[in-house]
Order: sequence, then C-alpha cells, then structure tokens
Amino acid sequence: MNYHLTAPVSSNCAIALPASKSISNRLLLIRTLCAKPFRIFNLAECDDTIAMQRALEAADSTIDVGGAGTAMRFLTAYYATRPGHTVTLKGDERMSQRPIAPLVDALRQLGADIEYIGNDGFPPLRITGKQLTGNQCISIPGNVSSQFISALLMIAPTTGGLSIEITGAITSRPYIDITLSLMSEYGIDATWHDSVIQVPAGEYLPHDYAVEADWSAAAFWFALQALLPQSHIVLNGLMQNSLQGDARVAEIFASMGINTTWNGDELSLDCSRVAQCCCSTFADLNGTPDLAPTLVVALCLLGRPFRITGLGTLRVKESDRLEVLRSELRKLGYNLQIEGNEALQWHFETVEPQATPVINPHTDHRMAMAFALAAVKFSGIVINDAQVVNKSYPLFWQHLEQAGFTITSQP
Repeated sequence: MNYHLTAPVSSNCAIALPASKSISNRLLLIRTLCAKPFRIFNLAECDDTIAMQRALEAADSTIDVGGAGTAMRFLTAYYATRPGHTVTLKGDERMSQRPIAPLVDALRQLGADIEYIGNDGFPPLRITGKQLTGNQCISIPGNVSSQFISALLMIAPTTGGLSIEITGAITSRPYIDITLSLMSEYGIDATWHDSVIQVPAGEYLPHDYAVEADWSAAAFWFALQALLPQSHIVLNGLMQNSLQGDARVAEIFASMGINTTWNGDELSLDCSRVAQCCCSTFADLNGTPDLAPTLVVALCLLGRPFRITGLGTLRVKESDRLEVLRSELRKLGYNLQIEGNEALQWHFETVEPQATPVINPHTDHRMAMAFALAAVKFSGIVINDAQVVNKSYPLFWQHLEQAGFTITSQP
C-alpha cells in the first residue's frame, strides 16, 4: 500500500508510543531461558517482536523470522544451546544479505554446530543444538552488530559462564548496556573491564516486568515538533531514566530549541524558538545509529547543514541506509555526500526536486517514518510500501492522522 501525505501547519496531540522492541525481545529470550515463567506487561506488538515470540513458542523444524534482525541473531544463539533439536533459521531476501559470520564464529568457538545453507557468512542457517562448552574466553568484533554480543551474553549463564573479549571499536554500545542491565534485573551480574565482559554461570530468577515505550519511535515526534514549532506534542509511556540509548534524542533536539517537560511518564514537547536556522549540526551517532534516518531527514528539511558520523552499521541494516538516504533525499532536492561507510554530510548542496516525490523506503521501516516528515514541505508526497512500519511501529500512520495529517491510500 502506498500513502499520499499532507501535513498540518501545526499539531496538538498526545501520542501513546509503542513499547520498546529492543527491551521486549531481550525479555522474551531471558524468559525462555529462565527456569520459571514470568509475565511481561506492555510487550511490543510489532512484527519483530511477534516473530521472536512465535519462534520461541514454535515446535517447527523451520523458523522464518522475515526481516527481524534481532530475532535472527538472538535465536541463532538460543537454538545453538538446545541439545537434540535441529532447526533451519531463515528470513526474507534482505536478511540473506545481512552478515552473521561473527556470531556464528563465536558460537563455534563454544562447540556450536551451525551450517550455512546458502552463502557463507549469511542466513539461512541450519543449527543443531548442543551442550556448549562454557567457562572459557571467546572473542568477537564489536564493529558489526551489538546484537551479536547481546545474543552471546544472554545465553552465557546457561553454558557455565563466559568471558567475551570485544575486539576493535564497539558500535551501538547502549544496546549492550540494555542487555547487561536486564540480565542483572534477573539475577545475572556480569562485569565489564576494558574490552572483556565476564558473565558468571547461573540461573535467571523470575519476576514480572513492564516494558517502557520506545525512544527510537519518539525521535519522529521530536523532529515533527522542530518542523512545526507552533505545535504542542505529548508523548506517553517513556521513562526519564531510560535504559535506551536513543533517549539521547532529547539532547540532540534541545539544540534546535525543543523543550521537554516531564509529568510522570508523560513527556511534553514545545519549541522555545524557531528551529530553522543555518547553524551546522555535528553529531556522532556511533552509539545510537537508529536515530540517523529521522535526524538526517529533519536537518535537511530544516535547512541546517550537518556532518553526522558513527554510521558504520547503516549499510547492513534493513536497507543500505546510507545509500537510501542519499537517493531518496535527492528526490527532494538535497544532494548529500557519503564519506566512506562512516559519515553523511550536507552543506546546502541542491538539485532540482521532483514535483511530487515518491519515496521508496526499500523495505525499511525507519526510512518510511523518517520521510513522512517531508510532507511538511512537500505536500502530496507519496510513501510506497507504507505497511513496512509494522516492523517497529504498527500504529504509526494512525498516529499521524491523530496529529492532523491527511493520509490517502493509493494502489
């Protein structure tokens, strides 16, 4: 389904944000590894979490996670620890292009039996569960995906403990911190010294948990507040002292004049000054790369030149986000430059924009949501494959209508 968008001139709305899929998927795996069940309240209802939950409950020999990268990585580690079970773990076409070799190599160091069915280094996988050999030190690079490290951390207590040496630079460290914090909540206290994380042997201890709202989703609404400064937007369900690294979005948009006021788990946004100006923005998003699509699109629309670094993982996300941002923003008249695989910059370079831009999100939920912002300046913009937002934010389009957008569907 393709959506034709028209934005309001201002918005006054209260948005019930979706639950964090990052926290939800970690809790689902911890619960499965726990000797006794516990309840998870406000579990995310997005495609990624549904895929994770169904896989953990399934008795099938073939598990298809679609485009759920977190599920693919976490389940690879989980199935490797299940003696007597053999599964084929696969995903969609894009998943077969996303590397998984560092995680497979690390698990093989523990004795895991994992085969590549297609291309070496990529899903799909055939996994024959075994009792892995813990109580040893393994190494894994830190610059490909933090999910590889989180997957190893969560299974480590059940293998007899594990020392994980992270080599090279670490990307998306806040997501590793989420994993360690949740493990501690359930009785496993790991230690992290220099580049080595030591996880003791042990059992997860059950207790109920309520999942907080998703700060990655909140980023869109911060950007909309900046683009429509006369608006008043209230976001519900966030935690002020959040586990999520993407809570940094409040700090980033504060530099653009966005004020925040807390009232319990209700966060009110307003704009103290006109956000559009020629001030340059420099940001390193190494720890929070999921903010990049929304931030980059918003900065272009605001006319603020920028250089955003720390984007080394964007090439292997749901799309090649560096290339998609460049190609789709060019349709809007913005000529971005990519520096290697690490940075994006724009300093007022322009081309002729399309009269009625049609955005291809390349099966990427964050691209569809980020480019919806462009309706503020490009009335009538079309977002193709709009349902892709179900991966993380199923109610996104309904919430846009609640905020005053007019949305009509096209074949």
